[in-house]
Amino acid sequence: MIVVRNLLKRFGPKIVLRQLNFDVKAGEFVGLLGPNGAGKTTFLRILASLSRPAFGQVQIAGFQLPAQAAQVRRRLGVVSHQPLLYDDLTAEENLWFYGRMYALVDVKSRAEEVLNLVGLHPRRADLVRTFSRGMRQRLAIGRAVLHNPDVMLFDEPHTGLDQDACAMLDAVLSEIAARGRTVVMTSHDLARVADLASRFDVLSRGKIVASETREEVGGDNLLRFYRQAVKGGD
Repeated sequence: MIVVRNLLKRFGPKIVLRQLNFDVKAGEFVGLLGPNGAGKTTFLRILASLSRPAFGQVQIAGFQLPAQAAQVRRRLGVVSHQPLLYDDLTAEENLWFYGRMYALVDVKSRAEEVLNLVGLHPRRADLVRTFSRGMRQRLAIGRAVLHNPDVMLFDEPHTGLDQDACAMLDAVLSEIAARGRTVVMTSHDLARVADLASRFDVLSRGKIVASETREEVGGDNLLRFYRQAVKGGD
């Protein structure tokens, strides 16, 4: 579903991503781990067609970036640090708006289904400006899954949420994974990644330095795997 070969990204003289290779099969949930400044957000922006690499090949759902960015975007759902919601619209109006952008046939029916998925149906008629950060994050996920994308990209979705909101978000993410979507999620919270992801990749110094499945890492060994991978990538 995702194929990346020899990716290079630089900002001026600084190389952020170098010789990065990355493959994700359909239905995998990949936890993308790494220290601050490793290039995780930059990498997700490239996958989301929001930034162009200096060199390398990126293919998502059979389409090449950046040449076929429009086709890729139709198959992507992205949740970043900005929820991309309209405060003066209700929850359901936000979804209706995005549904029309994606030319969904039965927008209102699909919006109702998604609001149930993310647990916001009781607040569907409330303005987004009245929502807590956790509720906004759940609605942002609803926006991202509205058009049934093949691939979901999450950039630190738990940031700034309290424990209750994180637990609710985990339930939504688990449901998304159970529906067979391909997911790539960055996070600093190893405990949460361990519970959600089927594979763990470590990005350090601009490239993937380790990749193992949940079974290969085993039990409570994710922290050790992560530390060894980062140390080995130095």
